Amino acid sequence: MDKDDVKAAFVASGLSRVLKDLDFLTKPSIRLNATPAGEFGISIGASRIGGVPDVPPGFTWPDLKGVPQSFIAQIYLDEVHPYDTSGALPQSGMLWFFYDAKQETYGADPADLGGWRVIFSDNYSGLQRTAAPANLPAGSQFKGCSIGFASEITLSQQPKLEIPHFDWTDDEVHKYETLLSTFPNPDDHAALHHRLLGNPETIQDDMRLECQLASHGVKDINDPRAPELTKGAMDWQLLLQIDSDDRIGMRWGDAGMIYLWITRSDLQAKRFDHTWLVLQSD
Repeated sequence: MDKDDVKAAFVASGLSRVLKDLDFLTKPSIRLNATPAGEFGISIGASRIGGVPDVPPGFTWPDLKGVPQSFIAQIYLDEVHPYDTSGALPQSGMLWFFYDAKQETYGADPADLGGWRVIFSDNYSGLQRTAAPANLPAGSQFKGCSIGFASEITLSQQPKLEIPHFDWTDDEVHKYETLLSTFPNPDDHAALHHRLLGNPETIQDDMRLECQLASHGVKDINDPRAPELTKGAMDWQLLLQIDSDDRIGMRWGDAGMIYLWITRSDLQAKRFDHTWLVLQSD
């Protein structure tokens, strides 16, 4: 679904008046269509979700308090670049994503820092497929998936946060929520949603303020530092969203999702070690 299709969906939903706000609501995203493939079905260096990573010599597997972290995904950015219509990601390089094997890192507490790792390298010669550490629990390892990519437009679930001088009627809010409930179509809405960039499929509250506060050492909104920090909440954007995927043994809480967030300035500067992770589930 491209932007013209989104406009048509707004008109069909009785939302013609608020088309003026469409640019605030839409964000381009890269859909990650995962297909279980096993270790021998994915070329070394290719993008993947689950399985084990392909890493350069000297790589150190991330851990948390002595326990190896779960390998979540690797993204070969050269493959992704043709689908990055916003030009937000580096044109080349590799990203590796790891997360707390015990799934006890939720992102609401500043002490959660270290419960995930995002590693970037633009030097990816000599990659080798690396077995998981022997002490990584079997239940914290996932079957490998190859990835197909697609560019798509995503809609915000929080229009009041996105739109300056929000002036929608209650009826328009209701119609928008109805549109979101099946967007872009009922079958896709019910499918898995792994993605890079774009608007997240939020299960609970908007995460940007949580990322801003926790990443600056603030846990409580009543902390005297919170009002000033709140001004920077909207600088955060989604980097990666990984859905629960029972086909490969990935389940986040009660069939939830994990979200990696990054500020626009850190993304532009390729500071992927400055991300913040949030886990949400029902």
